Formats: sequence, C-alpha cells, structure tokens
Amino acid sequence: MSHGPPSGLAAVSTALLAMSRHLEVRDVLKTIVASARELLDAQYAALGVPDDHGGFAQFVVDGVSDGQWKAIGPLPRQHGVLAAMLREEGPQRLADVRKDPRFGGWPSAHPDLVDFLGLPIRDGDEVIGALFLANKLRPAGGRPPRAPRGAPEPDGVCGFTQEDEDVLGILAQHAAIALTNARLYERSRELTIAEERSRLAHELHDAVSQKLFSLRLTAQAAARLVDRDPSRAKGELQQVAALAAEAAEELRAAVVELRPAALDEDGLVATLRTQVQVLDRAHSARVTFTARGVRALPATQEEAVLRVAQEALHNALRHAEADHVDVTLERRGNGAVLRVADDGKGFDPGIIRRAGRHLGLVSMRDRANGVGGGLTVESVPGKGATIEMEVPGG
Repeated sequence: MSHGPPSGLAAVSTALLAMSRHLEVRDVLKTIVASARELLDAQYAALGVPDDHGGFAQFVVDGVSDGQWKAIGPLPRQHGVLAAMLREEGPQRLADVRKDPRFGGWPSAHPDLVDFLGLPIRDGDEVIGALFLANKLRPAGGRPPRAPRGAPEPDGVCGFTQEDEDVLGILAQHAAIALTNARLYERSRELTIAEERSRLAHELHDAVSQKLFSLRLTAQAAARLVDRDPSRAKGELQQVAALAAEAAEELRAAVVELRPAALDEDGLVATLRTQVQVLDRAHSARVTFTARGVRALPATQEEAVLRVAQEALHNALRHAEADHVDVTLERRGNGAVLRVADDGKGFDPGIIRRAGRHLGLVSMRDRANGVGGGLTVESVPGKGATIEMEVPGG
C-alpha cells in the first residue's frame, strides 16, 4: 500500500515535530532514528555521530533488541558503506548492500541487511552524522512482497524508492537542525551553570572571608583579655560564637543556592543522564546510565542522590582506574535506589572505614542519612566497587 500525499505529508510533519521536541542530544538521535524507520517502513534504522578517530562517538539503532545489540559487540568503525556516507555528498541506495564492493562484512550476531538507503547529515560543509535504513518492509509501486529476509530482491531493484530517498533527505536536513540545536542547548546550559557557580563561589568567598576575619580578631581579643579582664573576655567569646553561627549560616545558604539549576529544571533522571553523557565523552572509560520507573522525589532527596552519584563517579573515574562505570537509578517502593558500579581496582572497605574520609565515603553516608536513607559499599581489591544509596519517598 503506497502513501498518498496527504497521509505522507502528515507523517513527515509528525516526524519533524517529534525531532524538534527534544533538547538532549541522545533523545534527539533516538527520535530521528525511530521516526525515519517508521516513516519509511524499514526493518532497521541507525544513526552514527562520527568522532575524530575513525569511529563513532555515538551510534543509535532502532529495530534491534537490547540483547542483539549487546551480542553485536563494539560500535562500528568508519569503513565500507558507512565511510562512503560520511565522505560522499550523495545518498547511498543499494539493492543488496552485501554485493557492494565496499562491503566489509559484519559480526556474526549482526542482523542481515539487504536493501539499503543511507545519506550523511550535514551542518553546512561539516558532516555531523550518517543516517541509514535497511530492509524495506513494504515496497511501493505494486511490486510483489519483498524476498525472504536475507535474500536479494529477485529483480535486483532496491526496495527503497526515489520517493523514500527524497523523504529521508528532508528528514536529514531537519535532523541537522535538531542535532545542532541540541548540542548548542547542552553547551549553553553547561556554560550557564559554570558561570553561575563561579559567581556564587566569589560571593561565598567574600562573605565567609569577612566573617572569618572578624572571628579571628575577636578570638585574639578574647585571648588577651582572659587573664586581665575575664568578664570582657567572656563578652568577646560570646561574640565569637555569634560570628561562627553567622559564618555557618552563610555556608548553608550558599549550599542551597548551589543546588544544580538543571535539577530544578529537568529533574533527577535527566540531570544524571546529562552528566553521565558528559563524563562518557570526557573520559576514556565507558560511562552508562539506566533509569527504571523513577518517580520525582522531594528536592532535598534528589539533591542528595545527585551529590552521592557525583562523588561515586569521581572516585571511579579518578581513583579506581575503571574501564566501565554503570549508573542505575530505579524505583523501590515510593523511593529510589542509586547504584554506581565500576570494574576498577577496588579496595578493602574495612581499611577505608578505618581511614576516615578517604574517597568521600563518610560524606556520602552523611548525605544519605540526612534524607532518611542509607548507603552501602561493596568492594573487593582487584574486582571493582559498588556504591548503593537508597532513599525513601516523600
């Protein structure tokens, strides 16, 4: 059944609106791929964002199960037809990708791809991605149903039509806009947060420094008076106590103000996902995030979970020498459980406990206890570590 113009236009419009609805890069990529596969009746769709080292910084697929994706193995490199899509301006429309002279094979768990349609996503002269579809499910033009999966079309004609190519070209143009906007949004948000933190840090330094300077002078005055004029010394010591209380209040106010802006705007799940994506790009270790059925928590609990996650991630990436760090956040009753697991060098929790504040475990436990939750640490030297924090619901 072919698409008539009205339904085809409506479908394209729906796909473009879906693309423009998201601001996070990963969400934009997934929406582009899902929209393209559904719109053009393909069995598989994928979008790769190239890195500077012959591979892909991100690679999103649709039509492949999580189990299949894990079995396939590492992300593909930029070779064969994928390389052509990144380096040549025109689309690649093939009746059987396996017969193309550039085809270099794929892992044993990889699904069979036959007819193929792909093209680059461009931002001006820069190629920022490669979008492709494979295995047309309902060929247009009244031709017989496509050959069994894995077999070439009997007449050697690609199942994807010129009309499909034109529609994918429109999607690719809008995908470039959506992807560029998402990148700019993430970058601007990071800069805004950094600028705000810098401003607050400066204000905090000025306010607390003044209080501590007064505190020091008053304490020195009390020390000089303690033998000569005990009653005046007592008054100065009372002033010391008052100044210390004011300094503590300044610090508490600053901590509240330093609550991440993204947490208020986007919620805990989106904020954690963004931070994990940034760390994944910044470090050689693979950093992943999974959320399962999490409901919104009270603000103080969400902030505590975020801070513990940040501390645990810092430990795993800076001290544990991990190759993979996995962050999960899942619902438990009315509350949530945060788990940060790494495959690094690990440690002896007993020794760490006696060592006091090493690795920030004491502060993490304090944060968990402060919101009515708990923290557990599991680690064995040479076998990684798992930090788990549970918080109740509101």
